[in-house]
Amino acid sequence: MDQTAQSKTLIIARCNRALQITNDRLLRERGIQQMPQIDTPSVLLLFFALLGILSKNNSITIAAVFLLLLRVTNVHQAFPWIEKHGLTLGIIILTIGILAPLASGTISMKSIYESFLHWKSLAAIVVGVMVAYLGGRGFHLMSSQPTIVTGLIIGTIIGVAFFKGVPVGPLIAAGLLSLLISK
Repeated sequence: MDQTAQSKTLIIARCNRALQITNDRLLRERGIQQMPQIDTPSVLLLFFALLGILSKNNSITIAAVFLLLLRVTNVHQAFPWIEKHGLTLGIIILTIGILAPLASGTISMKSIYESFLHWKSLAAIVVGVMVAYLGGRGFHLMSSQPTIVTGLIIGTIIGVAFFKGVPVGPLIAAGLLSLLISK
């Protein structure tokens, strides 16, 4: 930006600030109070927390209240980190939950071997592979086309709040499997 453009930008900024100060002074002198600015993200989080409470879905309630607390305590610097790493962290925690029975010994090597001998277990393996593949494609789609994320968020919230859904992939795989094996 050349010096003339910088000067013009500075003059415009100073004029805007002077107009704002004058406007604020006139409103104060006349006893007119300005409406406080509405924090739209906080209102949305309150709405989602209420939806979670009404639908008796703890996951949506806890998530919305947690994010609202971060917002009202001015911990805004956490949001970029959560946006960047939250999905990965959630997948890690979910994977820990899935692997815990193996680590604790609840699932034995015999059980793992027998899972290849029963058709329901084989179907579970196939569905698990398919959903993991689709989840990987979905992760890349969300990364490459961020405009889709809004629709996915709304759909997930509706599914969680109104259809007793849970926003995680492996449980969806189990739900698909239940459609295949239930009568």
